[in-house]
Amino acid sequence: MYAIFENGSKQYKVSVGDLVKVEKLNAEIGATVQFPVILTADEKGIQVGKEVDKVKVSCEVVAQGKEKKIIVFKYKAKKNERKKQGHRQPFTQIKVTAIGAPAAKKAAPKKTAAEAKAE
Repeated sequence: MYAIFENGSKQYKVSVGDLVKVEKLNAEIGATVQFPVILTADEKGIQVGKEVDKVKVSCEVVAQGKEKKIIVFKYKAKKNERKKQGHRQPFTQIKVTAIGAPAAKKAAPKKTAAEAKAE
């Protein structure tokens, strides 16, 4: 089974147990975060749209960090213009723990009128 979820204007295809680097999240290491699902697929078939409205991807935050540095060099020929910059994109690494609808809370059974009078 796999699911596709969206974070930071990017879509990620994940299965349970996958490690994924996503856009930086304000979450502590070890915290649980949930993402709404766009698409799920399993042996029953593919589900999208209203079929996956309540489905969530539950993930655990494993690490916070920065990517490898990239060099941005801007240059204009014959003008003696040069600009050198470095950039390190921050990320959050997450581990997918579950894919599915959030656990429904079981409501206490309703009491009948006779039971209510007995109390």
